[in-house]
Order: sequence, then structure tokens, then C-alpha cells
Amino acid sequence: MIKPKAEDNDTRLRILYLYQILLTQTDEDHTLSTKQITDHMMEQHNILVHRTTVPKDIDLLRAAGFEIIGERKRAWEYYLADRKFSVPELKLLIDAVQSSKFITEKKSESLIEKLISLTSETNADKLKRSVHITGRVKSENEKGYYIVDAINEAINAGVKISFYYSELNGKKKEVLRNDGKPYTVSPFDLIWDGDYYYLTGYCDEREAVRTYRVDRIKKQPELLKEKVVKKPKGYNVSKYTTEVFRMFSTDEAVDVTLLCDNCCMNAVVDKFGKKVKISSVGEEQFQTTVKVCISPTFYRWVFGSSGKIVIEGPVEVRNAYKKMLQKSLDSMN
Repeated sequence: MIKPKAEDNDTRLRILYLYQILLTQTDEDHTLSTKQITDHMMEQHNILVHRTTVPKDIDLLRAAGFEIIGERKRAWEYYLADRKFSVPELKLLIDAVQSSKFITEKKSESLIEKLISLTSETNADKLKRSVHITGRVKSENEKGYYIVDAINEAINAGVKISFYYSELNGKKKEVLRNDGKPYTVSPFDLIWDGDYYYLTGYCDEREAVRTYRVDRIKKQPELLKEKVVKKPKGYNVSKYTTEVFRMFSTDEAVDVTLLCDNCCMNAVVDKFGKKVKISSVGEEQFQTTVKVCISPTFYRWVFGSSGKIVIEGPVEVRNAYKKMLQKSLDSMN
């Protein structure tokens, strides 16, 4: 196939060049006059544009759906108004990319550059000055994007996937779980929680619903021809995610009653949502019963309150927490 060629100064490209100038060099606070536009055309593309041609070309862009604002000052000045994202919105997206542990540093830099390109060069400079990535804890799995894409494809196609799952051993070396054999999973949902993606699905090897951290999947999953198993009765992804410690446990969720100092309300709402039911206990405390999957992660969360959150029941949960605390104390002797 022969690609069509055009000279840099081909006037047929004039409209595209005009849009490019407005896109990269104008915004609400930075306008270009007719003369500045004609000067840019000559300097950058060697195209001679008469001053009366600029308004006509801008009208053509407007007719194509682009919102270009003209302001009458000493002369007519123009800027491109229909940005997909405002600067605050771009900053929010950049912050999300930066803080995500799932996205590698290299991919973060690439995504941020693409986000910055959506605004004018002046605003891009402002955004670049606020970008700081180095030193943050980030995933090293460069294939994360493609893994997520493959899982989504399998979910949409309704087929099982096969993948190798890894963890770090005591020497910080990556080792494969399941005796080095792949897991076969019917993927149900992808969940974003605590800066990581998690896959929930039915594991053939374990014969139960399991959760897998996506960045620990060794490489892009293989899509199998076999259809997924049906979701178990009662499975609900919203309910599943509200049982906030399930990500770290394979046990069924249980009701746990907590006695909390009032100052812990933010921590409780952050974990269990605003719909969590509470009842006041005196002037300084409140009680709540929440559904969680018991795990060391749950106990660490309780311990982080420095005694301001107390597990009242059930008894077996209290005893397990005490046992964990005692084990930690004994290890210090």
C-alpha cells in the first residue's frame, strides 16, 4: 500500500495546522491574535496565510464541532475552549496515576505524558512542575495492563483463564504458588482496592471462590475454550467488596462487634462505608457490628487504633486476636 505524501507547506494542511496551533498554544488564559496565528503558520509550516483567511478557517473548524472562542481586544484573538479535561481534572487524574502502586513507574510516566498532552503547552508546563514519581512504591510488573485486558476479555467472553501466580519468599525471590502449576479460574470480577487490582473467580484447583492480586499474576493469562462456571448462589461483588478484609482471607465473612472510641468514627466509616450501623455507648464510645473476613490484616487494623477499637465478639475472634498479640509479645523476649 502506497502512503499518500504531502509537502510541509501544502495549503491543504492549513486547517489541521491551525487546529494544532490552537490545541497546543491556547486556552482561556492564553489567546492568539490573527497576526500571531499567521506568523506561526509561516514560521512552523512555511504557509503564507492572509489575515482575512484565519476567521474563515476558524469558522470551518467551528462548523466541524470545535468550540473556538473569539474575543475582540485590540484585535481579534482566539482560543480553543472545548478541552476534554480541565486542568484540575487532569491534575486529579495525574495524582491517581502517580499514587497507584499497580501502575509501574515507566508506565506512569508514559500515561502522565499523554494526560499532559491534552492541555495547552502553558498549562502542561504547570502540570509538569507538580509531577513527582521517583521514590514511590510502584509495581514492577510491566505486563499489568495486558493482564487486566486479558482478564476483561475473558470475563466478556465467558471463558476460563489459566495463569501462574507468584509470591516472594524469605530471600525476596519470586516463587510460583500451586507447586509451580497454573491456576485455572473462572473470572467473575476485577476489583480495585487499596491501590491494587484484584481478580475474583472460581478456582478449579481449590474448588471455591478465590481472590488473586493481579500484579502477582506472572504473565498474561491464557484464555481457555472452556466456559466459566456459574457464580455461586449469593455471590454479589458489591457485598463481596464491603467485607473489606476478604481480599486477604479465604474464610467466610462473620459478624464482628466492635466497641470504639468516638475519635475512631472516621476510621470505621473509611473501612465500612457511611451506611455502617452504629449505636452510642455513653458519651465517649459507640458500638457497631460489621461483617469481615477474619485475618491478620483485620487484626492489624484493630491494633492500629492503639486500644481505641475493642473486639467485643464473637469469643473465638477475641481469643484469636489475643493469641496473635501474645505471640508478638513472646517473640520480643
